[in-house]
Amino acid sequence: MMEILHLEGEFLTIKGATKVISSTSSQAVVESGEKVYVIVGNEIEVKKLNLEEGEVAFSGKFSMIKIGQSQGKKQPFLKRIFK
Repeated sequence: MMEILHLEGEFLTIKGATKVISSTSSQAVVESGEKVYVIVGNEIEVKKLNLEEGEVAFSGKFSMIKIGQSQGKKQPFLKRIFK
C-alpha cells in the first residue's frame, strides 16, 4: 500500500499506516510499511484509527514530523552477536 501523508491546518492524515506505536498529547509514533513517522506538537489527539484500511488521522498543533526507517522484526539478541 502506498503511503500518503496529508497535513491541512491542524489535521494530519497518514494513509498506509500499519501500527500506532504510541500516542500522547505531545507526540505520536506511527509505523507505515518501512517508515516510521514521529509527530511532535501540542494537543495531539487521534481522530480516526482504521488500520484495516491503513488510515490514521490526528488533530493538534504540529511542530515537527520526523520520518525514519522502521526496524521491522528485530533479530534476537544472540543472533545479532553471533552473525
